[in-house]
Amino acid sequence: MSITPLAAVPSARRTTPVFRGRIGRDARSGHYAVPHRYRLHLSTACPDGLRLAIGHSLLGLDTSCPVTVLPAVPDGPGGGHAALRPLYEASAHHYTGPALAPVLSDDWSGRIVSTHAPDILRDLDRFRHDGRARLYPAGLESVIEAVERMCAEGIEEAAQRAGRAGADADERAAALDVLLDTLGRLERRLSGDEYLADDRLTAADIELWTALVQLDTVHRCHLDASAVHRIAGHRALWAYARRLAAHPAFGRRLDLDGIARRHHGRCRGLEAAGAAVQILDWAAHATDGSDVPRR
Repeated sequence: MSITPLAAVPSARRTTPVFRGRIGRDARSGHYAVPHRYRLHLSTACPDGLRLAIGHSLLGLDTSCPVTVLPAVPDGPGGGHAALRPLYEASAHHYTGPALAPVLSDDWSGRIVSTHAPDILRDLDRFRHDGRARLYPAGLESVIEAVERMCAEGIEEAAQRAGRAGADADERAAALDVLLDTLGRLERRLSGDEYLADDRLTAADIELWTALVQLDTVHRCHLDASAVHRIAGHRALWAYARRLAAHPAFGRRLDLDGIARRHHGRCRGLEAAGAAVQILDWAAHATDGSDVPRR
């Protein structure tokens, strides 16, 4: 499959990671793959945390890499989590920044391996004992990277700009055009296929599904009814989102109440007329986020 990412929008979705270690297959790497050594700390109300929770479930790592679930709304200074503060302070001398999630930690050393969600998911994929990539299969890396960029720039960032308080009408209209163009390209891809890449479930589907969750549960609240109607008109795309929501690894990881509380705690935008129009009934598949396996 050929998916060309958008090139005109700067990518700034994710916070620059403080730690970016990697898990390698060679014991000489320092962080090598071994069961029960590593731990994920995440909130499924956070997009990156939701991505990791879905991937973790699909990979069947419940016992070999346990999960610590964090509050939906960060309770520490600077938007960080108080529970993560000891890990940050143990990993960086005199660390004064926010203790942000998600985190992959090393239980052997009590320190952080990585705070960079894309790297963490790729390393978890290689963590599987058969040594074969499942979420990032060989030959599909460029496709998955293109989808990641489309979701970051063409959906999440474009939707933010389209509903941004204080933006002029032309700026909002241009951002909405980018969003609709991206959704249209994905709609055409999914009109004849169940998944985005090679007729199999991959990290590309995790990325797109999470972006659609954010679009409907967060960004929709700041768009007018006409814009929401045009977004909802991509029937194949939302049918795809509904199918994946029925998959336990996806829908059961949704914490809708947590997403709403996190949004209202952080958002400074204005509610728009489209806020009352829900595109999908996510609640039919969601839980309160408490059933993420952990140890």
